[in-house]
Amino acid sequence: MSTLKKALADNAKAVGGVLDELLVIGDGPESRVVEAMRYTALSGGKRIRPFMVTASAKLFNVDVDAALRVAAAVEFIHCYSLIHDDLPAMDNDDLRRGKPTCHIQFDEATAILAGDALLTKAFEVLADEATHGNSAIRVELITALAKASGDAGMVGGQMLDLYAEDHALQMPEITRLQRMKTGALIAVSCEMGAILGHASEKACHALHAYAHDVGLAFQIADDLLDVEGDEKEVGKKTGKDAAAGKATFVSLLGLERAREQAELLVDQAASHLDIFEEKANLLKDLAHFVVHRNT
Repeated sequence: MSTLKKALADNAKAVGGVLDELLVIGDGPESRVVEAMRYTALSGGKRIRPFMVTASAKLFNVDVDAALRVAAAVEFIHCYSLIHDDLPAMDNDDLRRGKPTCHIQFDEATAILAGDALLTKAFEVLADEATHGNSAIRVELITALAKASGDAGMVGGQMLDLYAEDHALQMPEITRLQRMKTGALIAVSCEMGAILGHASEKACHALHAYAHDVGLAFQIADDLLDVEGDEKEVGKKTGKDAAAGKATFVSLLGLERAREQAELLVDQAASHLDIFEEKANLLKDLAHFVVHRNT
């Protein structure tokens, strides 16, 4: 196993342990929503965003437990977005990570509530003193994640994605859509590690530039998988964008140019981290991993 793959696996296990501790099933009938939350949050996945939190925090020698709690909050946001994206009113998917989606496994109303609860749970975790003793740091973490998740970030990007179903978007619009829908949460994952570490402005800028490029490369890789990926290996339906008539990086650039652009972006992303020297090697390796993954 490569150094990066081991680091990803170890981090996923550690984050999974925190998620498990935070999602406690009670005795009442309302416990069904917690079961649905756990079904999605503990269903595996590469945990790339949580890894970016802990790896960036490690650059500044942040307490591991604090970084893991912040990583868990980010994963709660990501999982909520997956539940809502899969709903019939959105992408109408019945498969996620190789398993039935939340609304298929439970029901549509429970899935909506589970997504709502994961969203709010993220901010409950960040607001807790167990995450950080400094209230100003906690507020900064909450603000950063809220901006990345809301109308100026992930949710706004999803609205643009729905708009794209009936409108022909060109490269600038597609790039903006993906920066909001996918890139914002990736970018804030690195930003939150820097917030925890009281990083300098120069260090924050380097991490933001890195995450910005990785976010776009990640989406190009997703577009490539939607065209070329095997549904069983990817763990969800493929060919959806073409079927919906959506413009993507691949449809606008073609397969080869899209691959070239993704490679260019990850090389550029890695170069932003040179100021951290060898301490950032795992983050540099992660940039290349996201474009060569098969899931």
